[in-house]
Amino acid sequence: MKVLNQTNKTDRLSFDVDLIRSEFPILQSQMNGKKLIYLDNAASMQKPQEVIDVIDEFYSKAYSNVHRSVHRLSYEATIQYEGVRKKVCRWIGTKNPNEIIFTKGATESINLVARSLGNSIIQSGDSILVSRMEHHANFVPWQSLAKEKSLCFQIVELDDQFKIDQKDFREKLKSNPKIIALSLMSNVLGNLCELNDVIAEAKSSGALVLIDAAQSVAHAKLDLSQLGDIDFLVFSAHKIGGPTGVGVLWAKEELLNQMPPYQFGGDMILDVSDEESLWADGPHKFEAGTPNIAGVIGFGAALDFLSSIDWTGLEEHERKLTAYAFEKLEQVPGLKLFGPKLCEARRPIFSFEMSKVHPHDLGTFLDHHGIAVRAGHHCAQPLHRHFKLGSTTRASFCFYNQISEVATLTNALEEAWKFFRAEKNK
Repeated sequence: MKVLNQTNKTDRLSFDVDLIRSEFPILQSQMNGKKLIYLDNAASMQKPQEVIDVIDEFYSKAYSNVHRSVHRLSYEATIQYEGVRKKVCRWIGTKNPNEIIFTKGATESINLVARSLGNSIIQSGDSILVSRMEHHANFVPWQSLAKEKSLCFQIVELDDQFKIDQKDFREKLKSNPKIIALSLMSNVLGNLCELNDVIAEAKSSGALVLIDAAQSVAHAKLDLSQLGDIDFLVFSAHKIGGPTGVGVLWAKEELLNQMPPYQFGGDMILDVSDEESLWADGPHKFEAGTPNIAGVIGFGAALDFLSSIDWTGLEEHERKLTAYAFEKLEQVPGLKLFGPKLCEARRPIFSFEMSKVHPHDLGTFLDHHGIAVRAGHHCAQPLHRHFKLGSTTRASFCFYNQISEVATLTNALEEAWKFFRAEKNK
């Protein structure tokens, strides 16, 4: 049986949004009788047919467990599964597959690091540093660890440009934190952060640095050589067209060798006796149990798909989307946008409030127009409370969204403003 190797059937050498959209079957559908306009990409991106087909073919023709058996099916499944580790290496710009760990998602990746470091390197009295804009996945694990081990948990504030406040950061760096955990991009503000100086100062103070790229990975290619001397990098497959339930943790191999396992069970064992157990080497030490094999193979197909796209054209398209959306949303009556005011400082994620309209009501109104947005605190309550908000509405675009969808959104928002004002005046 051959190893699955989905080939690209569409010429994507020149970025064409209509051509790209044709490869996402759900984008051809309707919602509430209207053409679907999917603007919840910050929560999860839709899947190209290429990914769907690879998963279907694996389950239909090639399914087996990995790493365990000597029969042909298991051998080929293992080849495919481990091949994706190498694809991830190419995607983020590293050559060592032993530094790539597959998890359930960025959330589990961060929890793995927090728990493992908490059982080895981090000691009572140490300090941990996160930023105000972190997703709960990069906030709560550190907060919980701090309470459990009597650590100093500190939050770095943002300046008026929605960047890390350098003065506040340097002040809190004096506590000599053991680890600093930061996001490359806020899922609320849409600000793609320049962290090189922050990372350099953190490393000079002796801190370990974890970067959460879950939100940025769909909008800017990851390159470890451009991020500086970081120690950990996390992101999720579902944010870039891959399946749910698959994530990546990249970590320096020397750190992984020092860190104890996060979970225990099959496939992470070197030897088990009545008295003690010895762990496997490399990433397998952190991949206990049967993994999400089909999900990882589907993730490989998503990376193939993304690697075939003209990213220069993609980024230019997103810049135009961002600028046009910002201009149009600023003109909607009663609407207040959060995040950078300069388009070049942000990507196409827009969180906003409409005066005296609850975000859930606004989200429901847009749903009736076939527009899928997110309403809530977006798993970022500390940031919302900073702005004295309980929740916001969020429209998040990605490379397959069209300029025309911006106009449809803003027209619907203007209708919503008129509708809710009329309702309140009854």
